Amino acid sequence: QEMLPPPVLFFAKYSIMKFIAALTAALISSASAFAPSGNAAASTALKMSVDPLDPSIGVTPPLGLYDPLGWLDPSKDPASNFATYHANFERRRAVERKHGRIAMVAVVGMLFHNANIEFPGYLSKELGIRFSDIPNGINGLFSVPLAGISQIVFAIGVVELAIWPASDYSGDYGTGYGRPFVPNVLEGDELKYKLDMEINQGRAAMMGIMGAMVGEMVTGQTLAEQVASGNLIGYGPP
Repeated sequence: QEMLPPPVLFFAKYSIMKFIAALTAALISSASAFAPSGNAAASTALKMSVDPLDPSIGVTPPLGLYDPLGWLDPSKDPASNFATYHANFERRRAVERKHGRIAMVAVVGMLFHNANIEFPGYLSKELGIRFSDIPNGINGLFSVPLAGISQIVFAIGVVELAIWPASDYSGDYGTGYGRPFVPNVLEGDELKYKLDMEINQGRAAMMGIMGAMVGEMVTGQTLAEQVASGNLIGYGPP
């Protein structure tokens, strides 16, 4: 494989790190657009507790109520024929929340991996595969040995069935929020603010990671390669 001259390689890595810093700042500012205003009027009900399944969670400026299919109206919901409205909403909100959490982790992982920040050591000592040998982007999935994929699937199954069961639609798994290793139970307006933020930033992350995957499929380049080649919108230099 042809190696880039040191000045070009340095410039490419510098450009990637600079772009990731700018992209991170953009994601934060974009997510803040979804975040609720700090001047929102306090609700008497919120002073006591907040139901994570409250339909008002995530209804914030500038989008407000986001229901493009109109399914909040039971007469337009195709699932109303075999389930109650409450059951439908509970499951959809739980799926949205969980997918948002996964997407937020995925975006952070994508940025780190494209910046060549990886675990040291071996992914598989027997096969001689280091973590740094796994390519960026979608191709990385196909470079992990079958045993590694099996472990990932098994771990997901344990989490879904036993640790944080998918049947728990509340999204509250008793881990608290805030300071590491110190339970921090939120209540009232602060809890509403955090729940709004989680839902909306999860929505932004789902769009972000999907956009990155589609961009890679269209251009054939990972995020880092698109930055290095100036091909961020798919119409730049090859």
